[in-house]
Amino acid sequence: MTEAWGAYERAAAAARITVRELDDISELQRAERVLAGIWGVPDNPPLGSELMRAMRKAEGYVVGAFDCADGTDGTGGEMVGVCVGFHSVPSARAMHSHIAGVVPAMAGRHAGFALKLHQRAWCLERGITLMEWTYDPLVARNAYFNLGKLGARGAEYLPDFYGSMADGINDAEDASDRILVHWRLDSPEVAAACDGRPAEVADAAGGSWVEIPADIEALRISDPAQAREWRTKVREQLLSGLESGRLAGFDRDKGYLLVGTTPTEGTE
Repeated sequence: MTEAWGAYERAAAAARITVRELDDISELQRAERVLAGIWGVPDNPPLGSELMRAMRKAEGYVVGAFDCADGTDGTGGEMVGVCVGFHSVPSARAMHSHIAGVVPAMAGRHAGFALKLHQRAWCLERGITLMEWTYDPLVARNAYFNLGKLGARGAEYLPDFYGSMADGINDAEDASDRILVHWRLDSPEVAAACDGRPAEVADAAGGSWVEIPADIEALRISDPAQAREWRTKVREQLLSGLESGRLAGFDRDKGYLLVGTTPTEGTE
């Protein structure tokens, strides 16, 4: 636990933020507004303050990230990020991280990294050694953050997991496919990644690469039809590859690395 909290404190200092649990209803309402702004749906926030209040009462993980770039401790500063997670059944000792977001103005300060490291330390302090969450497999920056920077591993491909999602991030006419990742919080590989030393992704014998667009979010605006074609193509390749292999990592130039399987059409 000392290692985990130390890693968080270093990341938070570098990002010039502080992360703390939220209990007061006014702060939970602020968190609701922050999430609504990040997702671009001011009238339909992706998570309401009432549910966050209930989750905190049930000892769930509900935190805010506060800007302390002005030299203060962030106590009364601007809330610039939110992260919420809940526990699985007790025997699994796992947390499902449901939502995490940082306002665009914080780009380049690595606040999201510090936020996840706080969540890791919080879990380890309570004996939770596994965390899971989902992300859109077509968003390259999220794939690199999850599989590269954090050292999480792809566990499952989930077609159209949430159904239609009409917000400022997702395309309501596109399927909400997701990759479920597992983050082994107490593993040496994850500890190294949290210390800024993530493992490199290297070509493996019998492995194959699954390419994704460099910027699917821009493509959804400029050519929605082509963006949906990418969804179908990547879904077919990853589902086929995961039937007999595993997802070993992500490279920003090459895409996803599948190992233990034979290359499928369209891969290198």
